[in-house]
Amino acid sequence: MAEAAAELLERAARRDAALEELRALRVAVQAVPLATLRPRLAEHHLRALFGLLAVNDREQVSACVSILERLLQALDPLYVIQNLREELQKGLFHPDDSVKILAMSQVGRIVEDSAAVPEILHSPELLQQIINCVGGEKIAVAKEAIKSLSRIAQSQEGLEALFGSSLLGDLRRVMATSDIVRYRVYELIVEISSVSAESLNYCASSGLISELIGELTGEDVLVRATCIEMVTALAHSPQGRQYLAQQGVIDRISNIILGAQSDPFSSFYLPGFVKFFGNLAVVDSPQQICERYPVFMEKVFEMAESQDPTMIGVAVDTLGILGSNVEGKQVLQKTRSRFQNLLSKIGHQAKNAPTELRLRCLDAISSLLYLPPDQQTEDLLRMTESWFTSLSSQPLELFRSISTQPFPDLHCGALRVFTAIANQPWAQKLMLSSPGFVEYVVDRSVEPDKASKDAKYELVKALVNSKTIAEIFGNQYYLRLRAYLLEGPYYVKAASTTAVEGAE
Repeated sequence: MAEAAAELLERAARRDAALEELRALRVAVQAVPLATLRPRLAEHHLRALFGLLAVNDREQVSACVSILERLLQALDPLYVIQNLREELQKGLFHPDDSVKILAMSQVGRIVEDSAAVPEILHSPELLQQIINCVGGEKIAVAKEAIKSLSRIAQSQEGLEALFGSSLLGDLRRVMATSDIVRYRVYELIVEISSVSAESLNYCASSGLISELIGELTGEDVLVRATCIEMVTALAHSPQGRQYLAQQGVIDRISNIILGAQSDPFSSFYLPGFVKFFGNLAVVDSPQQICERYPVFMEKVFEMAESQDPTMIGVAVDTLGILGSNVEGKQVLQKTRSRFQNLLSKIGHQAKNAPTELRLRCLDAISSLLYLPPDQQTEDLLRMTESWFTSLSSQPLELFRSISTQPFPDLHCGALRVFTAIANQPWAQKLMLSSPGFVEYVVDRSVEPDKASKDAKYELVKALVNSKTIAEIFGNQYYLRLRAYLLEGPYYVKAASTTAVEGAE
């Protein structure tokens, strides 16, 4: 097969390979190991195959793309950029998207290689064409271009190339193509800014972050909704948060939430603005954020208490994010009865709402109730127990009934709630006193699919790894759980068979 591939490659190199032979070459190169292909490959083979892409024949182009995808994998990225720079550039111009994706994926390999990336930095035409690809119609091409530019910008030289030359003008020109492309460029800028304080400074000096913020705080409600997601991503890095605070952006977002009461179109952007503060609270300090921006907490409660399923969903997600760490839980606990009443509503929604909202409620409940072993003080354990009992008159039975329903997502969601509380002594006592609960936990027959088996296994693991389980559950149950854990999530007991004399 290797000899056949070599012979077919030579025919392709002479540009006289018929379509049938290209099909045969495609099959041959897939069958030959890369290590065997590498020594037989020469630059003229690859140049010729790239040359065969310059036809208006979709089948020939498709065959050549498949062959090149395979052959280029056998080559070092540095070799590809040094010897096939022009071919890659032409590939990015090609009218067929599969050729653009082929060229773009090679660029992706090159920018991941520290020895090869300087070669791209010294190829302004190639860089310009990568920027043009951000504005391409095919989203796969645009995403690969964004990823490559983001990787290029991870070095000082890369930042200089993108922001300290005419390429910034190319980036702005591409932005003007359409709203969608403009947001792609903002997405790129946010990605670059998140790498370091220095990279954020380059992006800020370009004026592009200011433009994004200008759109966020402008009058167009649909644009606001799109931009807040990018600003939320910017706030994930310490330098991003510092920049937003220094520019007064966080205060402006707070004021927009405050003014949302009188805006009939606020439902378009309010969910994103509330999520922004929820994420900010987790990466910063829940207490400081909630104290400094009280409008955020008030709006979350207001949304959760409303009748609008969209708003309830966002509020529930945000409460789950906020209550994912102990400081956030303590902030919620300070609201006293208001949060306890809200938990009752969340428990009701987990049982009765449409499936998607039920799942979001179950995830939020898991997040709110989980306590790491090293933070299980008496006060915090009392708090999570009181929250659990606020969810329903019989919360354990509520989640058990959800876990027995024939919907894998809900089934797993309920198991995650049990897993969240499994290492807390009050919950273990509750489980033990609930008739048949421990038998249900060790019964493998109720898990119909892989996701359910994995979720049950996580519950068993959380119970077994708890320091109090042997004492509370007793030796017999503890050993059964431990055996389950050792057998793994997919264990199937072998069925015993008895031979009967005279049976056929």
